[in-house]
Amino acid sequence: MSIKVENISKLYGTQKAVDDVSFEIKSGEIIGFLGPNGAGKSTLMKILTCYIPQTSGKAEVCGFDVKEQSLEVRKQVGYLPEHNPLYLDMYVKEYLAFIGGLHHIKNVTARVKEMVDMVGLQVEQNKKIGALSKGYRQRVGLAQALIHDPKVLILDEPTTGLDPNQLEEIRNLIKQTGKEKTVMLSTHIMQEVEAVCDRVIIINKGKIVANDDTQHLQESSQHKVVLRVEFDRETTKNSIKNIEGVIEVKLLEGKTWLIITDADKDIRKDVFDYAVANKLSVLAMQKEEQKLEDIFKQLTK
Repeated sequence: MSIKVENISKLYGTQKAVDDVSFEIKSGEIIGFLGPNGAGKSTLMKILTCYIPQTSGKAEVCGFDVKEQSLEVRKQVGYLPEHNPLYLDMYVKEYLAFIGGLHHIKNVTARVKEMVDMVGLQVEQNKKIGALSKGYRQRVGLAQALIHDPKVLILDEPTTGLDPNQLEEIRNLIKQTGKEKTVMLSTHIMQEVEAVCDRVIIINKGKIVANDDTQHLQESSQHKVVLRVEFDRETTKNSIKNIEGVIEVKLLEGKTWLIITDADKDIRKDVFDYAVANKLSVLAMQKEEQKLEDIFKQLTK
């Protein structure tokens, strides 16, 4: 087991940032670690990387206790924090060589070149870090997290500031890395989780509210049906809510509505009957699957 967390809590004064959290992550898994701002994600990541101690409970990384064997844990973990701390006056290759030296890497020059190629820093490798764009600074941060070939990679918002092309490249790198290492990925981009992660852990107000593989989480949430309906004329939310079986109604734009119903009842005929009774025409009706973003909102409201 690469990461094992048992009843971890973290208090700041009287406030519980993490509240009796337990989960396990196997070797070779890519885990999406999700939650709203202030939910406890970064706090738990800092505990796992030995940056701060827990108040109670136990956590292990690759069999090493984060509190009792923190030096051994740090050897196993590559960490990219949310606020990427870099030495802006150092050159890219100089900085990576410095980090490699801290990890006592043999033939550090060759390893630096390997990292530069891996994360796509070839064009910028001779610049000072302070002269790089935010996206390229993220690449430098990812390179320093990988340079000592850790078994576990913990990434806190790794794709912040990347353009669409860079985003795809870093996602592919994370997926490739996940074939050999355990990856714990915190992000607010739900498409990223759907594209990259095998399993999702959602934390809200310091507690785990979901822990399941991405596909099963989406399938198990299909207790509601979402219909996107476009009428030819404007109508009112309250009149649509009077249709039997309707749970919730949202106006998207103009004359297009999202109608949320219970999965046990097919209301499409009722919607057509409603349109006829109100002298409306249905221009379009489409059934939509619930996305991970919708599930996230339901669990963290």
